[in-house]
Amino acid sequence: MADEEQRLIRSAQTGDLDAFNQLVRLYETRIYNLCYRMLGDADAAADATQDAFIAAFRNLRSFRGGTFKAWLLRIATNACYDVLRARKRRPAVSLEREHDEEERHRGELPDPGESLDDTMVRQELGAAIQRALAELPDDQRIVIILSDIQGLAYEEIARVTGVQLGTVKSRLSRARAKLRDILRAGEHLPSKFRLDDETGASR
Repeated sequence: MADEEQRLIRSAQTGDLDAFNQLVRLYETRIYNLCYRMLGDADAAADATQDAFIAAFRNLRSFRGGTFKAWLLRIATNACYDVLRARKRRPAVSLEREHDEEERHRGELPDPGESLDDTMVRQELGAAIQRALAELPDDQRIVIILSDIQGLAYEEIARVTGVQLGTVKSRLSRARAKLRDILRAGEHLPSKFRLDDETGASR
């Protein structure tokens, strides 16, 4: 796969659009998931994903080697920050949009290997984690997404975010602690996962 990816990159750098589209297909799910977790909105994530790939195509000749995945993720991260900065200059996402997002999660196709109840709980838990992520500062949210959802190593996260390795580790530590506190408070969690105040056991 690495050799094939390098071949596609070289072809795309010469203007081969088909080769670039193959690269898009390889990474579009990973890039979209990053954007969705950062932005918490499917439409905004789709737009940011598109913007990221357009920027990648325009700047592909500047890619001089290294990890193509990290290069793409850095472009996608910057696209997300552009959206977040724009949000701060206008009203927040409406309650109607948040409701639409919850409905969209409920409309996902169930895993054929699980019961309807398990599907509902899984979707509720996923939505709860997303709401908790939204409470983190942007710089903490990105590192926990890259580490605990995308599965990147510290060194890769440092390349994506453009910060020092020690900064990555400290931000990740703070992000995990804060996320744990938010989820332990139980406000975002489905009732099945909330802790009983007296016993400390889940209900």
